[in-house]
Amino acid sequence: MRNVFEAHRPVSCPVDEWQVRCELAGAYRLFAQLGWHELIYNHITARVPGTEHFLINPFGLMYREVTASNLLKIDLDGSKIEPSPYSANPAGFIVHSAVHAARHDVACVMHTHTTAGQVVACQRDGLLPLSFTSVFYTGRVAYHDFEGITLEREESQRLAADLGSKNVMILRNHGLLVCGASIADAFADHYLLQRACEVQIAAQATGVALIQPSDDIATHAAEQFDLSARKGDQNRMLFDAMLRWTWELNADFCR
Repeated sequence: MRNVFEAHRPVSCPVDEWQVRCELAGAYRLFAQLGWHELIYNHITARVPGTEHFLINPFGLMYREVTASNLLKIDLDGSKIEPSPYSANPAGFIVHSAVHAARHDVACVMHTHTTAGQVVACQRDGLLPLSFTSVFYTGRVAYHDFEGITLEREESQRLAADLGSKNVMILRNHGLLVCGASIADAFADHYLLQRACEVQIAAQATGVALIQPSDDIATHAAEQFDLSARKGDQNRMLFDAMLRWTWELNADFCR
């Protein structure tokens, strides 16, 4: 959809930044449509290409109100790079700046409080290798212990250290955090992680004995998934399809 987005680009905005802005605004609209939001809370951020700045939602707007042009551009200290009547949620800044500062390979960070994600975050053993989707995350999930509302800069270092080189983290008693080399990669991982959490709590709710694949099989499945992801452009194809759907629902996010 690059050509479609380009047609709406303000002259003052660089081409690569506008593409990221449109994709990020589209991701917000998708999260709204899928119910992966907490009203005006939670965040999806994307790095501005070639800089240490990142884009974040204006605090006070619902996800369905986010557009390419009203996204905030801030630095790693939380200062606005361009004038805006809006500000960033302090808690959101702490979480996302921690990842963007520590991981230069990361272009996008997604944080949610979905019901299924929070339920699994409250479970002692976290995500279990129970389902087709959850085994993809065998050995790929980091965990960060709950420290209260993320308002203290000191927690940033601990959060980044717990994430390490992984792209998926469960914030215990809190929710999910996913990052990726692109918005498309992060979206695909969040979708699959969310599905894994949903299936886990649904399976547990049946109250019957559950079958768990062996560690060898779960590890093999995760390796197959990683190999498949590296070989193709499936994440890009998936996200482009979702952006087309969002465009059909309401194209005003690209303005």
